[in-house]
Amino acid sequence: MHVSDRHTSAYIAAILNALIIGCSFLFVKIALQSANPFDILAHRFTLSFAAASIPVLFGWIKLSISLKDVLSILPLALLYPALFFSFQAFGLVYSSSSEAGIIQAAIPIFTMVFAAYFLKERPSRAQKGFTCLSVAGVIVIFAMKGVQVESASLKGSVLILLSALSSAAYNTAARKMTQRFRLMELTYLMSAIGFLTFNGIALIQHGAAGTISQYFAPFRETDFIFSMIYLGILSSLVTSYLSNYALSQIEAFKMSAFNNLSTLVTMLAGVAVLHETLAFYHVIGALCIIIGVLGSNAAIRKRKGQR
Repeated sequence: MHVSDRHTSAYIAAILNALIIGCSFLFVKIALQSANPFDILAHRFTLSFAAASIPVLFGWIKLSISLKDVLSILPLALLYPALFFSFQAFGLVYSSSSEAGIIQAAIPIFTMVFAAYFLKERPSRAQKGFTCLSVAGVIVIFAMKGVQVESASLKGSVLILLSALSSAAYNTAARKMTQRFRLMELTYLMSAIGFLTFNGIALIQHGAAGTISQYFAPFRETDFIFSMIYLGILSSLVTSYLSNYALSQIEAFKMSAFNNLSTLVTMLAGVAVLHETLAFYHVIGALCIIIGVLGSNAAIRKRKGQR
């Protein structure tokens, strides 16, 4: 495949990844009516791992992963999904969603810093500026919703910050790993780590509370089942593959910039499905996000054309 075609495919993958993640918040809201956050994570990654295992068990996909490969990939899989979701879930216990949204909006900036240091990726000043503009758009949306300062917790902020740093570190590390390993091998191991991590945490919690019998109770609800199918297969398995594919073709900071589009998708889904109000600050934030992402890519093309 021609380089330009691969880059086009990578950008399509990044956009699809943002669309799926953006819509996932609707299904998380539905699932939270029947289960707690760690049960949701456990069940979604159980479905993700089961779906990833089907083509392997039937021999449609051959995995050639040695113990040495597992040890090499393990830190990547621990960064995302294990540490990212764990820090996020515990952080939200002590922080509001607005606080978390503002802190996690900085993931593209953290990624840019990590990628510059570890991968020697050198974005232009225009790329840095447009990336910061897209981050500012996310911050505007969450800040204008209202951050409850009185409920702010240093512990919660630190945990959300660690979650954001885990995501940025994953974006950076995956850039190299996708050059060394097949995408399905990376995706499969990430699903396996998520399955083991979150089922372990959920079972320990239920064991301590004496509620093991309630572990599968949420599956009595049809809405919960559909939510888990979306979150487990699309929002966990498919997005892992899409992000790994995009990172195999384009720089880490470019891929990370697309992540802010998920906030825009979440906002539009809330207006269309949940009939939430579209305020002026939503429009301002959305314009900043779109201009930031498009402007960064326009700067990329201009820079290439000058060489």
